[in-house]
Amino acid sequence: MRVFFFAIAVFLLTPLCASAQQSAPTYRWVDDEGVVHYGDRIPAEYAEKPKQILNDQGVTVDHLQGKKSAEELEAERVAEELRQKQELQRRADMALLATYVNVTEIEMHRDRRVELFQAQARVTELYLRNLRRRLDSLRSEAGRFKPFSSDPAAASVDPSLLEAISEAEGAIARHEGNLSKYQNQEKQIKDRFQGDIDRFMTLKGLTITQAQAVPE
Repeated sequence: MRVFFFAIAVFLLTPLCASAQQSAPTYRWVDDEGVVHYGDRIPAEYAEKPKQILNDQGVTVDHLQGKKSAEELEAERVAEELRQKQELQRRADMALLATYVNVTEIEMHRDRRVELFQAQARVTELYLRNLRRRLDSLRSEAGRFKPFSSDPAAASVDPSLLEAISEAEGAIARHEGNLSKYQNQEKQIKDRFQGDIDRFMTLKGLTITQAQAVPE
């Protein structure tokens, strides 16, 4: 009985083993001399070379990339950067067309944004004028004391006056920086919206005359 079951087990496993042997892949590769090789294993010295996988009929069913050169890797990097840039542009174009109907709407949106920075700049300029007048007054007052006065009989300047001058100078420097920032932001907004206008016109195929026409 044991012999009988053993024979059955061998009978059932034999096709599986044969199938496993048949399914072992065959590789095709070319060495440095241009000689074509075939085998079910890749020698270590050819592991980084490109190779093909063949089926039982010798037909190529897959390709395995070899180690890429520095030039190939750089070309892939550049191509991927270009693809990402094109995808970002595509999304930006879709958003632009979905947001605006005509150039006039873009200009109106631009003007509203610009007005915010212009208002901030006007307030800052007004504050700067007041600070500069205060600084001039403080300096004029300090001019009556040593070491600013040429009068040998002049008294020494009060340290609190020097501190007030320093604070005024610091405040002026900060607000001048803010004013420059607002002016730069205004320019950046105008440039960005001009880019949107130019791109919108390109996507819509509009001429300058058509873009300037008042929408109905």
